Amino acid sequence: MKYKRILIADDSITSRMIIKRCIEMAGFFDIEYLEAEDGLHGLTVLDTEKVDLIITDLKMPKMDGKTFIRKLKSHNDTKDIPVVVISSLDNTVLEERLKREGVMAVIGKPLSPAKVLDFMEKE
Repeated sequence: MKYKRILIADDSITSRMIIKRCIEMAGFFDIEYLEAEDGLHGLTVLDTEKVDLIITDLKMPKMDGKTFIRKLKSHNDTKDIPVVVISSLDNTVLEERLKREGVMAVIGKPLSPAKVLDFMEKE
């Protein structure tokens, strides 16, 4: 499996736990999870840690997901890390814009193991 270290950026502890649980229920184990409560903390984590995938929410304090993604994609060290957005916003225009900005997938809430399979198996 190609994703061994995953950064989850979400201000909800419960959401971070659900994301990890759905990944395990989808059959993916032996993953090291790093967590951040917002985009600003996520950038701090990435200053010292390498990850294979970033899963982020959009609505977060201090730095929202859209700003976090823009900053990730503008730095050489992080621009190629795949990003998955998990959001309750059902907005096709926003989804298309995020994909143009380099997001691999936009997954609607509630998250499920089947939805996890969609992005964990993408190339």
